[in-house]
Amino acid sequence: MAANVHDVIMLFGDSITQAGWAEDGFAARLAQVYARKLDVLNRGLSGYNTEWAIPVLEQMLATQQAQQHLPKVRLLVIWFGANDAVIKPFSQHVPLPKFIENMKYMVQLLHSPDSSHYSPTTKIILITPPPVNTYQRSADLASRNPPLEMDRLFETTKQYAEGVRDAAVASNVAVADVWTAMWNGAGENEQALSRYLSDGLHLTHEGYTASCSGPESVVRADRDKIAYETLIETIAAEYPELHYGNLRSVFPAWNEVDWANPGPSVQKRET
Repeated sequence: MAANVHDVIMLFGDSITQAGWAEDGFAARLAQVYARKLDVLNRGLSGYNTEWAIPVLEQMLATQQAQQHLPKVRLLVIWFGANDAVIKPFSQHVPLPKFIENMKYMVQLLHSPDSSHYSPTTKIILITPPPVNTYQRSADLASRNPPLEMDRLFETTKQYAEGVRDAAVASNVAVADVWTAMWNGAGENEQALSRYLSDGLHLTHEGYTASCSGPESVVRADRDKIAYETLIETIAAEYPELHYGNLRSVFPAWNEVDWANPGPSVQKRET
């Protein structure tokens, strides 16, 4: 067994995932609620699209032979599309059909019996890219020195969000629809997305932690989330056995320790 005795949740995506460790970011919130149950690994790669991410994922995932010696990846969360949706001729652009193919391929790396990384017990959630606020994005790019041309369109990113949903259905995995949650939270008003986006693309504090509509939403500051809450609601609905509320700690609480003979009572246990 590796030094890390906890099984893990792995987050794999672009800069929006990488920034998830920011204060109250979705990754930080996950690490908090899954403390002592599952470790959260953030493998966000700023600027990456799915074409560049696939060879990285192939290196990160353990082979079937190695898996028996390592903590299990209980949940893999894949969040791409924001860069793939860049319009031509920008280098990050990946055509929509190829993007969908890439998303399905990443799932198959773990779920296909023919894959050397086959891990049928790993659950997978795909996250849709957030909407783009072209008003903000255009102003941000124009303010740079030298000014940059517009690189994203609202409708194009919407199509890539739909592509993520299509890939999830085709691959029989869950989808956390952040695009729709954020769009609804903005009242379906593109300019109102500035509440959630710092430059028309990347999430602000509120983008990671602001209120959103939905049957599970609670009007209270410490519960109102978008990226985080959408993901948690998806886990609860699709993979309830992995919801933090249904997992026990790997090691027992302090008041369960046999104080006279602690060793046997603090052995690692399955979550």
